[in-house]
Amino acid sequence: MIDRTEERFGIKPDWLVADTAYGSAENLAWLTKKRSIIPFIPLIDKSERKDGTFSRSNFEWDEDNDRYTCPEGQHLLQSRRNYSDPRRKEPKTGRRRYRATKAICDACPSKSKCCPNTNTRFIGREEHEDARDFARLAAKSPFNPKAQAKRKKVEMLFAHLKRILGLGRFRLRGPCGVRDEFTLAAIAQNLRKFARLRPKAAETSITI
Repeated sequence: MIDRTEERFGIKPDWLVADTAYGSAENLAWLTKKRSIIPFIPLIDKSERKDGTFSRSNFEWDEDNDRYTCPEGQHLLQSRRNYSDPRRKEPKTGRRRYRATKAICDACPSKSKCCPNTNTRFIGREEHEDARDFARLAAKSPFNPKAQAKRKKVEMLFAHLKRILGLGRFRLRGPCGVRDEFTLAAIAQNLRKFARLRPKAAETSITI
């Protein structure tokens, strides 16, 4: 839809808002890297823990050294072996795992808050985690509540078409019939809006 709108009308959005169903890593990477669009989209993210232990947000990502740093200052690495060919360190799948050593975790004073039920702590990182990080920053921006309010306002119109105007199922068949039926429904919505914008007539008092 973004490409079609740009080709037909010459309109390219600077930002986009959607629900969690569009918060996949691949979709966010396409929006940010290929289209330069700011995504105000909730992430499909299960990294935040609710049992009181450290979540992934408590670990600091170091892009230059390809590692995570835990709250105690220890490093979680993808591999601790030095390969002659750096490509051997790359995972076969898009998701990478960064892990601390057992010796480090056993001696850590915060082990009960980090990995009380496992020997070591590891963190998974998606292939397009940088795009997900950018979406997290966008969600914390002051503009995000306004963007979400605009999304609900647009979705409310479609809910009104389906529930009030009975467009849960089209009665006409074919592209032309569907277009005509939807156009008439949109006209009805616009007339409803215009009626609300009309100033109320001044109340007149009648004295006897």
